[in-house]
Amino acid sequence: MRLRLAALVPLVMCLTVLGGLTSSALADETPSPQASASAGSSPSAGETAEPPDADFYVAVQLIDSSKKTATSPGEPVPGVKLTVTQGSGTAVGSGVTDAEGRVYIPLEMGGKYKVELDPKTLPDGVKLSGEAATTKNVSVILEGATNVQFQIGVVAEKGVGFGAELSQALFNGVKYGLIIALAGLGLSLVFGTTGLTNFAHGELITFGAIIGYVFNRGLGLPVIVAGVLAVVASAALGWAQDKGLWGPLRKRGTGLVAMMIVSIGLALLARSIFQYTFGGSTRTYSQYVAQGPHSVGPIDVADKEIVIMAVAIVVIAVTCISLATTRLGKSMRAVADNPALAASSGMRVDSVITAVWILGTALTGLAGFLYAVDKQVSFVMGFKILLLVFAAVTLGGLGTIWGAIIGSIVIGIVSEAGPVFGVPASIKDVGPLLVLILILLLRPQGILGKKQRIG
Repeated sequence: MRLRLAALVPLVMCLTVLGGLTSSALADETPSPQASASAGSSPSAGETAEPPDADFYVAVQLIDSSKKTATSPGEPVPGVKLTVTQGSGTAVGSGVTDAEGRVYIPLEMGGKYKVELDPKTLPDGVKLSGEAATTKNVSVILEGATNVQFQIGVVAEKGVGFGAELSQALFNGVKYGLIIALAGLGLSLVFGTTGLTNFAHGELITFGAIIGYVFNRGLGLPVIVAGVLAVVASAALGWAQDKGLWGPLRKRGTGLVAMMIVSIGLALLARSIFQYTFGGSTRTYSQYVAQGPHSVGPIDVADKEIVIMAVAIVVIAVTCISLATTRLGKSMRAVADNPALAASSGMRVDSVITAVWILGTALTGLAGFLYAVDKQVSFVMGFKILLLVFAAVTLGGLGTIWGAIIGSIVIGIVSEAGPVFGVPASIKDVGPLLVLILILLLRPQGILGKKQRIG
């Protein structure tokens, strides 16, 4: 402790001397309050105004935005007179903008004031934008600067038409629906073969995004390579889940309700682990974060959005074709239709279910990775869209592959198109749930579901 104090004494002395030298230098460079700009005074040509030595003051900077460039927000407007009045119109201060378009008007105290701009002092060709209001009402509450803005040269952008807005929403809905379809396809495969309603499915989405972030940011791999490895890691997690948890529970004859409760506990555990290891903040990958969109008719499309949709479409198509034509796909469909009959015919049901877990978790991890590329990585990102994934699978028909895909597209479009028809963006996910309720009232088995699958 004595050694630490002895080491701190010289440091404190050096900082004290440095602070004194800095104060002296500032005192030499800073003009006295009498020489600084005060109420009613204006800087000479080429000079710039300095903040006054006052507790309260109004600060105004006039910029002509019509002359903005790539490196500048516009040109300053000097020589414009502004006056601050209070109450019945009594002037309490005035000033003229300097070479940078700034003016500082000191006030004696806080309160309600009016800042008036004299339009006669505006340079030729310079006009106020919008309603061209020359008076601004301000409330001066906190000490320091109270900034007041007068817009100059701002051109109002034309509002987006309903057709263009709807077209953009439909495009975003299809993109969102394809991501949900990947996750819904994995959920539907597991449910169709095992009958398990897996509430930890949202954490599988999050796992794909976070493990991709680890490969990208942690190991420094390119995003594309990180995405491929994230899918492989997700597939490995699916194998480990079935071998370490769901397989033993099935062999013990655990009921589906009990296994569903286990999945809820697993979801809570995984979410807590993600929060502890990854953190509560949102993060992004090192590439493809901010991309300028390209205008294709009324739709703005970024390159990464095209790639996301293309990857999702190709993977979904390959999966569906494989399930319909390959031996493994036929085995999966046979186990989904009648596990007892498949086992009696010599089929290794447990191996088929393990393959389903591997494929379903890989698809879900890919969905999480693509969703993170499109948005951001968060430890609750999968939990937030889990309800929509369940809604999509239920809407299309539980256990049906094509039903999950169709339901996902419908859910995605309804979710993104809701704000166009006046639904607040904060509750836009309510729309898909209402559609789900209406369709199930008319067709309880879903769009492509079969009646014998219900009950």
